[in-house]
Amino acid sequence: MSAPLSTDLRQKYNVRSMPVRKDDEVQIEKVNGSTVNVGINPSKVVITKLRLDKDRKSLLDRKAKGRAAADKDKGTKFTAEDIMQSVD
Repeated sequence: MSAPLSTDLRQKYNVRSMPVRKDDEVQIEKVNGSTVNVGINPSKVVITKLRLDKDRKSLLDRKAKGRAAADKDKGTKFTAEDIMQSVD
């Protein structure tokens, strides 16, 4: 189950969400601000500290690389070569 990262982790790793694992620290916010020991829905928590191992680092690198490529190509649906091929 994936949960969103905190804003500082989001900026550090350039990734929006990660699967929650056993040693991750999360912050739970209830409507009234109290804390209880019950089952947790991942959409209601924010990951504040990640436990990184080699598999998780490779996952972060893959996700960040894909996001960087998407940000670079954002707004350019077609390349100049595609446009010129359709004109000819």
